[in-house]
Amino acid sequence: MAATGRTQQELIAKSKEKLKSAQDPLEILRLKCLARGANGIKGLGRTFKIMDDDENKALDLKEFKKGIHDYGILMEDTIIKQLFDSLDKDGSGSLDFDEFLKALRPPMSDSRKNLINMAFMKLDRSGDGNITVDDLKGVYNVKKHPKYLNGEWTEEQCLRVFLDSFDSNDKDGKVTKDEFLNYYSGVSASIDSDAYFDLMMRNAWKM
Repeated sequence: MAATGRTQQELIAKSKEKLKSAQDPLEILRLKCLARGANGIKGLGRTFKIMDDDENKALDLKEFKKGIHDYGILMEDTIIKQLFDSLDKDGSGSLDFDEFLKALRPPMSDSRKNLINMAFMKLDRSGDGNITVDDLKGVYNVKKHPKYLNGEWTEEQCLRVFLDSFDSNDKDGKVTKDEFLNYYSGVSASIDSDAYFDLMMRNAWKM
C-alpha cells in the first residue's frame, strides 16, 4: 500500500518543521529528502545511480556534491563536505552509495524493519529480489480501482501505476528490496506509534 495523501502531507510538514532546528549534516540531508515525501530518499538514490557511469557504486566528493545539487537539494558546500567526511569512515575519499543510503534512512525499530521485509517477501512471489507487475497479480486486487471499474484501464495498467508509486523515478517496472525499504522508511518517519505502523502494514498487505 503506497502512502496515503494524508501520510505524505504529515511527513512533509514534520520534516520541514524539524529542519528549522536540525544541526547534524546527515539529519539535514535526510529531512530535506523527506520534505519531498516518502519517495524523497529513494529519489536521491536514483540520482546517484544514474550518475554512476562505471557502475562501481562509489561516490567521490565531487560526485556526491553533484548528486545532491542535481536532485535540487540546496546545501552549502561546506556542510556537504562535512557530511562526506563523517561518512567516509576509512578516509578513502569515496563512499559506497548503498551504505550511504542506509545511513540516510530514518532510524527504524527492528519490529518495523521486520514488517517491511515480510511485506516485501509476500509481494516478491518469484523470489528474485524484485517486485514486478507479475508478482502483484493475485496479491494486490485492482477490482475496486475506479479506472478498472469504468473500463478505462486494464488490470495490468492498474498494477503498473500502483508499482510506479514505489518506483517514482525511472519507472523501470521493478522495485528492489532496498527501494521498498527506502520508501517505507519515509512512511515510517511520519508515524510515531509502532502499534499504528504495525496495523497499517498488516492491513495493507494482509499479513
